[in-house]
Amino acid sequence: MNPSPKLPLPTPMTAIAFQPEFLDFSRGIHVGNLEENERITRILKLALESRYRQGFVTERWGRGVFWQWIAFLPRADREAKPISYSVSFGCSKFFISVETEAKVFKCGLQVERGYVKASPASRDCELRPDWDWHRLVKGLRPGSPLERELRRLVLREGFSLFAGGWESKIGQFSRANLPGVVKLRRLLDTAPDNHWAGFQLYYPMTEDEVRSATGVDLVESMLAVFSEVTPVMNLTMQIELCDHTRPV
Repeated sequence: MNPSPKLPLPTPMTAIAFQPEFLDFSRGIHVGNLEENERITRILKLALESRYRQGFVTERWGRGVFWQWIAFLPRADREAKPISYSVSFGCSKFFISVETEAKVFKCGLQVERGYVKASPASRDCELRPDWDWHRLVKGLRPGSPLERELRRLVLREGFSLFAGGWESKIGQFSRANLPGVVKLRRLLDTAPDNHWAGFQLYYPMTEDEVRSATGVDLVESMLAVFSEVTPVMNLTMQIELCDHTRPV
């Protein structure tokens, strides 16, 4: 049996100095000019690597001190891809984001399709046969494990989801309007080929909810959400994440 990889220990909860105001609903997620125990990228990456006992890759969208979107994907899932092992677009990933227009904090799972037909300058973002997207779409069928998980998380746990092209005005669902998996698959299949498309399953928090929590509360909530969406992530990846913090 191979020994477990030697990964850095997570920051103890008593030492975490992340603050609710670091989720800025006007500018994004504050990550720059902070100490290690204040930076959410460092806190979550170490916690995930400890929980799942494998390395994670951090991705982000934004620049400077504030980022709008941060994601964490298992390095082993990317390395398992025979074509796309050098890029992260094809991997399912945990994510957090601050939507400054909608004034909502999102935390959950994202699977990207990218472009079906990309411009010459965006070839790395073009859908490939080994992307996790294909397992997601294939799993959207009545009676499937993926359908059961989506219904549990949205209808019982209060999660939301988005399915389709990022530029689309439709595709946003919650407990009140969750469609069947056949319609969800149709939305994914019909997203414009030359537009970026994807799928997000996330727990939303308003600005008031964020402000009323402590920094440690928020970190614990993010990790709890990641744990809830892990079964969905496992249904779409080439590898499987095993949560070593759960009782056997």
